[in-house]
Amino acid sequence: MIRNVSLNRWNYRFWRRFSLTSCLAASLLGCGGSGDSLPSTAEPSAAPAPTSADPVSSAVSDSPASEPTPAKDAAMPTIATQSFGQTPDGAEITHYELTNANGLKVGLINFGAAVTKVETPDRDGRLANINLGWPDLAGYLENKPYFGGICGRYANRIALGKFTLDGEEYTLAANNPPGHLHGGKVGFNKKVWAAEPLADQNAVRFTYTSPDGEEGYPGALTVVVTYSLNDQNELKIDYSATTDKATVLNVTNHCYWNLAGAGVGTILDHNLTLFCSRYIPVDENAIPTGELATVEDTPMDFLKPEKIGTRIEQTVNGAGGYDHCYVVDGTYGELRPAAKVVDSASGRVMEVLTTEPGIQLYTGNFLNGTPDTNGFIKQSAFCLEAQHFPDSPNHPDFPTTELKPGETYRQTTVHKFSVAK
Repeated sequence: MIRNVSLNRWNYRFWRRFSLTSCLAASLLGCGGSGDSLPSTAEPSAAPAPTSADPVSSAVSDSPASEPTPAKDAAMPTIATQSFGQTPDGAEITHYELTNANGLKVGLINFGAAVTKVETPDRDGRLANINLGWPDLAGYLENKPYFGGICGRYANRIALGKFTLDGEEYTLAANNPPGHLHGGKVGFNKKVWAAEPLADQNAVRFTYTSPDGEEGYPGALTVVVTYSLNDQNELKIDYSATTDKATVLNVTNHCYWNLAGAGVGTILDHNLTLFCSRYIPVDENAIPTGELATVEDTPMDFLKPEKIGTRIEQTVNGAGGYDHCYVVDGTYGELRPAAKVVDSASGRVMEVLTTEPGIQLYTGNFLNGTPDTNGFIKQSAFCLEAQHFPDSPNHPDFPTTELKPGETYRQTTVHKFSVAK
């Protein structure tokens, strides 16, 4: 197998032991963002009937929805659904909203299996959406920045859009000349996925079958992505995939984060820690050179907390910022810390744990304030994309991204939200 990570089951039982008010207080005051927390264990409980809510908080900075709003009373986990429109060929798109006992909200749609919003409280308990997105389906149909979507069949880049597998060369779209990016012209982020709400897990499971030859890739591939939200304020993304023919696979989520609130300034003052002693240098086309280089004494070093903007102008081949894959310390295949981000102004903290070998740091260098980016300006958000290394099919020394019939691809990434004391 490429990977088959077995994780403990999650526990939602503790919310029954406390009043809802106590749960909210614990969420806001008891999670200090220490950086050593891991997903909890045991199983979830069933949720009550959902209440309706706006499907997506507007992301532009002059919209009232992008400003922090007072947190509501805590509620039991719910999954609210409502129509999000139709694609041009008539496919129905549904918006799903997960809410946990502490009032955190996560929006999802079955177009691109995309995250549309993530609302978390600041140190004063005020909720704000911290995930960049679009207010309606029209934005996601184009979505040049890949806001919130699942990228595949191969996330990140493949040099010249070519790779060889079992002696046969495959040619892909050079949609990011001269290379291939995020699965091609119509990647997974622009596909309609089958969706299954899982009320007992406060989760939604998305499934997509990519036919043999789609975007040039071999094999009919079935991909399953499950988002779940627990009462420890952890958004967990589980991925699995199987194929009927040897293929290559690298799947990730492309959320853009601004812990101050979507559209609120830049992320240059966010403090970032990466649990990564090495990174992957790239050439002028963002293709790996093949080296796994130390971060020591370079602007790539985030082993200790550092403002994202401190050395951003010193990066090499990052398109005016960071756009580099880091090698996550620890044992590949085990869920382990990869990153921690703190916004001192709001107090919001996000930790990322993953089973993947790498994590791509991207600082929104191509956001340009135009309608193509929903008005979001350069470096107004960052991405931390847990994944395999870019161009792995052409680098035999990198961890393999090959998937063969009879094998199951698995990976898990967790985003944990808290407030700094």
